[in-house]
Amino acid sequence: MIEGRLTRLRALRSEDAAHHLRWRNDPEVVRWAAAGDPCFGPVTAEAVALAFDTMLRLSPRESAVFTVEDAAGGGAIGMADYRDLDPYAGVATLGVTIGEKEFWGHGHGSEALRLLMDHLFGAYGLHRLELDTWSGNERAVRCFLGLGFREEGRRRAAVLTDGRRHDRVLFGILREEWAGVAAATGRP
Repeated sequence: MIEGRLTRLRALRSEDAAHHLRWRNDPEVVRWAAAGDPCFGPVTAEAVALAFDTMLRLSPRESAVFTVEDAAGGGAIGMADYRDLDPYAGVATLGVTIGEKEFWGHGHGSEALRLLMDHLFGAYGLHRLELDTWSGNERAVRCFLGLGFREEGRRRAAVLTDGRRHDRVLFGILREEWAGVAAATGRP
């Protein structure tokens, strides 16, 4: 378990499938997490069960999905993951979704992402982490920039949500940049 002040990350369990099913069938969660991408949701219980069979067997050397829990109450509030971990290049792609809407805007997603970044830069000694979002998700953009990520590019008009085109915004952070952010904020 990886613990912070607001959240903790723990290994995925089979009983977490019920939370994922609920989050991935909530149109508002799907909109903000994936710009309404139908691959994210809505989904059937059978599809989530199939995905969980795979996620529970992931090799942490390549990818992992964590459950984000609220530190105060202990309940599952979201998920954080890394994938495409390339140990030779020292690179991984990250993601975070807070599925329980009452926890939006209170720093839980930022802290969960920071805990995951600490883990990957520390335990795996990675050199670079990357992630992306869509340009309409201003809360995610602020979160990523606040954690020290830099915007590295845009795929123009690559996302269609609510009948409008948005850019896919690409972010990255290097190990030395993360060390600078940690030092500036007083974190180890």
